[in-house]
Amino acid sequence: MTSVIPVLIGVGQFTYRGDPAVSPSPTALLKIAAERAAADAGVGAAGLAAIDALAVAGFTVDAQGSRRVMPHSTNPPASLAKRIGANPRWSVYSHMGGNTPQYLINTLAERIARGETELGLTVGAEFLGSAMKRLTKGLSFDDWAAEEDLDLPAPERIGDPRPGVTPYEARHGLNRPINIYPMFENALRARDGRGVEAHQQRIGKLFSAFTEVAAKNPEAWFPIARSPEELVAVSEKNRMIGFPYPKLVNAIMEVDQSAAVLIASEAKARELGVPEDKWIYLHGCADAADLWNPIDRQDYHSSPAMRWTGKRAFEMAGVGLDAVRHIDLYSCFPVAVEVGAEELGLALDDPRGLTVTGGLPYAGGPGNNYVMHSIATMAGKLRAEREAYGLITANGWYLTKQSTGIYSAKRPDKPFEREDPAVLQRQIDALPHPDVTETPQGRGVIETYTVVHRREGPFMGIVVGRDAAGRRFLAQTPDDPATLADLERGEQVGRSGQVQAGAGETPINLFTPD
Repeated sequence: MTSVIPVLIGVGQFTYRGDPAVSPSPTALLKIAAERAAADAGVGAAGLAAIDALAVAGFTVDAQGSRRVMPHSTNPPASLAKRIGANPRWSVYSHMGGNTPQYLINTLAERIARGETELGLTVGAEFLGSAMKRLTKGLSFDDWAAEEDLDLPAPERIGDPRPGVTPYEARHGLNRPINIYPMFENALRARDGRGVEAHQQRIGKLFSAFTEVAAKNPEAWFPIARSPEELVAVSEKNRMIGFPYPKLVNAIMEVDQSAAVLIASEAKARELGVPEDKWIYLHGCADAADLWNPIDRQDYHSSPAMRWTGKRAFEMAGVGLDAVRHIDLYSCFPVAVEVGAEELGLALDDPRGLTVTGGLPYAGGPGNNYVMHSIATMAGKLRAEREAYGLITANGWYLTKQSTGIYSAKRPDKPFEREDPAVLQRQIDALPHPDVTETPQGRGVIETYTVVHRREGPFMGIVVGRDAAGRRFLAQTPDDPATLADLERGEQVGRSGQVQAGAGETPINLFTPD
């Protein structure tokens, strides 16, 4: 079968800043973004109704273990299809992960290349901003309940459904991004031998450049340029969340944003009359996951999946990093950018910049759908610079799931052939990694760590350690103020102490530093 060339033909974004009491429902947010993508392509409502494939990024509130405290459709793809008058043959709803938008576009492009799809829509939204304000203020959700389909059959799901951590990790506090990513950051700083204060300055400088991009982005949630010092100085308005991250360098998920991408075969794009100056091609792509559970990683300052998906995407595209003009590295926390840049061979001060949107803490981190916004923004830049290439990276869970895309307005000179992700995955899964013990006892040393804060101050120290046999373990530290304060005074990686196995039905190991 002759390969068909897929092409992105329309993109749309929407940011709602109005009264939360009358905010758009989840399905309405999806519809607005979809309609904007159709308008961008010039195909209108008729073109949108003609889609034969629909992929919706999963809402954060549908993550495993979440409570459905606000009304939304039990089948978001079906609800959206009904509202845009479409009857797609293939309709899916994703599992959780920030890699989702690039993964969905990779999947749709492959379907088009195989002749299984002619016109597809991928779309996502986040509505936690207004939803949480409604809950906090005791506002009604009656308008959402009236608009949403609350009793549809469950949708077909796509992606990897596994939870991000094991029960062992979860009971020790490694169950939230704000607890886990700081541990990667501390490990990276220790590897480089950089002092705590010097590393904070590095973080501030890195993300200050991101805020400058967000300040110029009309769809950004926080379009405010901030200095490096403002980002990392701890204050009442910028309290510590998980050491070493103050609030202003954490991704923000409580937003009201949606974004969509229309993708078609070249033949369908011509049939719909989409001008070729709108067309953007996916030249290279790849998907893979690092060793799934954080406890199993080779270390906490690298990502083989980032490195190898990048390498494979560039090989598929037939270009090198020097051909790239625009870059958007996934940026939920500083360490995601630092590790991503290192694995791809980028300097943190690369003159091209490392974001086109401003990043998740500033442009907005809409759950699993941020990268749909970065792809939409990238499309506009590549339409204006038709010989340029753009690089997108997407990260899910805890530096776990990785998807990479390389785009250009230039037409590829070879067929679109996506490598089976299982090829890369087998290589990664075969990597050696430390043995793990859930019942450590005796002497141990800190491999990485964090101190988790509430508004009132620090309350939990978490340690990834190695025992005398080199086995990796998890533990919490004593929670007295003196111990927690001491953990933040200087480098703790390499510090020794005594570890004691926990007891009971939910055992928590205790590590007491020397």
